[in-house]
Amino acid sequence: MEQPLPDSAPGARPQEAPYGLLGRTLGHSWSPQIHKRLGSAPYLLIELEPDELEPYVRSGRWRGLNVTIPYKREAAELADEQSPRVQRVGAANTLVRRPDGTVFAENTDVLGFSWMLERFARRAWGTPAAEVLAGAEALVLGSGGASRAVIDVLEQTGCRAAVISRSGSDTYATIVERHPRAVLVVNTTPVGMYPHCPDSPLAPQTLERLPRLRGVLDVVYNPRRTGLCLAAEKLGIPCESGLAMLVSQARFSSELFQGRSLDDALVEQIAEELHCQTQNIVLIGMPGAGKTSCGRRLARALGRPLVDLDQACAEKSGMPAPDYLHRFGEEAFRTLETEVAREQGARSGLVIACGGGIVTRERNYPLLHQNGAIVLLDRPLGELSSAGRPLSQSRGVDRLAAERMPAYRAWADLAISCTGSAEGDAQAILQKLGYE
Repeated sequence: MEQPLPDSAPGARPQEAPYGLLGRTLGHSWSPQIHKRLGSAPYLLIELEPDELEPYVRSGRWRGLNVTIPYKREAAELADEQSPRVQRVGAANTLVRRPDGTVFAENTDVLGFSWMLERFARRAWGTPAAEVLAGAEALVLGSGGASRAVIDVLEQTGCRAAVISRSGSDTYATIVERHPRAVLVVNTTPVGMYPHCPDSPLAPQTLERLPRLRGVLDVVYNPRRTGLCLAAEKLGIPCESGLAMLVSQARFSSELFQGRSLDDALVEQIAEELHCQTQNIVLIGMPGAGKTSCGRRLARALGRPLVDLDQACAEKSGMPAPDYLHRFGEEAFRTLETEVAREQGARSGLVIACGGGIVTRERNYPLLHQNGAIVLLDRPLGELSSAGRPLSQSRGVDRLAAERMPAYRAWADLAISCTGSAEGDAQAILQKLGYE
C-alpha cells in the first residue's frame, strides 16, 4: 500500500471532510484507511504551507485533525487548551474542535507508544513494562517530537531515558562507552523509513556490544521490519516496529474526534488487516519450481502486482537474464539482482517471484524479509526443467540443489510441497498465510 487512497490525495481541499492529517509534505499515508475503520471518516490528507497553518487551524471547517511534522509544536501553541501530555511534551499531534468553537490539543503519540510498550513488555518479557524499566536505562534515538513523546512514557515507568543525537555528548559513536547497561533502544528518527530501507540509525555491532539489551522498538512502521529491527532479530533480541503505535494513536485520536470509546480489540484487528494487505509474498525455490506461474495465480487472487525479479533485472539491464549471464558472468548478474531486490523488497503489497539463485547472496535476505513472507516452493528435482536456464545446464540440477536447498529452507517462513499445479500451489499458500 504505497499510495494514498483515491479520496485522500494530498492537496485535497480541506473543507471537503471533517477529519484529516495535517502536514506540509505528506506523500503517502495509511491514516485514511485506519480512520475509515475506526469510524472517523471522511479523512483527508491536508498539505499546508507555514503561512496557511494558523488560518486553517483557527477558522477551517474541520472537527478533528491529526498533525505531523513540521507542525506539532505550532499545533500545540495554536490551541485554546492543552492536555497535560501536550504541556509536558510541548507538541500536539491531535486537535479537536469543540462545539463552542475552541480548539483542544492532545498528544496521542504518548498514548499510542504507551499502549505499544505495554503490549511489547507482556509479549517479550511476560511482565508490565515498569517491572523491567524502573530504575533501568533506555536509549532514545533522535530528539524531535516523537522522541519527546517516547521519553514522557518511559519516564512514567521510572526509566532513565538517554537521548542519542548526532551532536553533543550522547552521540551514536559514544553509546557503548556511555550506556553499556541500556536495556531498551527506541528509534524515533525517520532513518530506515521507506524508501530508504533497510537503512538503520545504529550499526549491528552497536547492538551486539550492549550486553543487557532486552528489547528494540522503532516508531517507523514502513517497512514492517526496519533495518534496526532486522539487526535485533538476527541477534535474537525482541523487537517491533511502529505499526501498533500508528494504529493505537489513531484509535485514541478517533475517540476524541467522535466523542466515544472504541473497543481496544480494534487496534489489533486493524494492525493485522494492514499487515495482510501490505505484506509481500516472496516466492523462492529451485529454477523451474514454478515460482512465476504460481506468482501469477497469487497476484490474480489477491489483486496485486506480480514482480518477477528476473524480468525486472531484464528491464533494468536491457537484456534477458540468460543473455546478461552469458555476456557479463554470474557475479555481475548477482550484483544486478541485489539492486533489483533492494528496489522491489522495499515496496509493499506485492507478489515477488525470485530467481533460483537469489539465496546465493546472504545480503538479499533482509531486502526480501523486511516486508515479506518468504515462501519456498519445494518441487522434486526430477520434475525440474533446465530448459533456458544456463546455470542448471552448466552445473546440473543436483549440484545446484545441494548448494542452495539449505539456504532456501533457512530463509523460508513457509515451505510448500508443490501440488502438481500452479493453482493448487497458490491456494495452499493463501490458506497457510491466512488469506482464506
